[in-house]
Amino acid sequence: MDLLTFRKVCPAGRQAMGCFLISLLTFSVSLFSGTSLGYTSELWALTYWGPALYFCLFNFILRYCYKGFTYEVSVRSAFLGAVFATGMYLATFENGYSVFGLYMMILSMFHFSEFMAVALTNPRTLTIDSFILNHSLQYGLAAVASWTEWAIEFYFFPDLKTHFWLSCVGVAMCIGGEILRKSAMFTAKTNFNHTVQFVKRPDHELVTHGVYALCRHPSYVGWFYWSVGTQVTIINFGL
Repeated sequence: MDLLTFRKVCPAGRQAMGCFLISLLTFSVSLFSGTSLGYTSELWALTYWGPALYFCLFNFILRYCYKGFTYEVSVRSAFLGAVFATGMYLATFENGYSVFGLYMMILSMFHFSEFMAVALTNPRTLTIDSFILNHSLQYGLAAVASWTEWAIEFYFFPDLKTHFWLSCVGVAMCIGGEILRKSAMFTAKTNFNHTVQFVKRPDHELVTHGVYALCRHPSYVGWFYWSVGTQVTIINFGL
């Protein structure tokens, strides 16, 4: 994103971007410095510095500095930045943690980019729900189920999670799905909404050009392949 584009983003979007990047940088420094300083435990930085920095720095300072909607945007963006940094750290491992690290990066970027896409294309509809972190009960249960499956398979059959070429296929699926979904959002612009609309607005138009000329619901198609790709990334054989 260049400077001119950044200036066009609504204030909430700029706030989200700033908090995400600051959190990403802070957590990256704390996580990677833990191992570079020679600590014997491989997970020392992850189990100590990460949670401490988040709760002591972001959840306290952000609450002190911001109120209302601005705070809600800031704390969610900071959290997603921390998740992305943690994923980068885990991705450097040579075992099954590596694929889960890739998954964390993919998941974090998806939710953050959803908010930013709305901030760029349709800011008047921008809400906390634009992060879609609270997508639905079914989405949450499916996510927890996939984490549980990864943990069980990693514990009993750790070698299953070391087929890194397969994980790369999943990452490619996620990237392709993300590109298709975000292309749909930027093509539809104000005609796109995370909430299903039942009443036609006067300014609503049927979009048939761009990626909408390829399929009727490119955002759903992109999200479908992204969802499948996340499970291929962490090599969940149950998918």
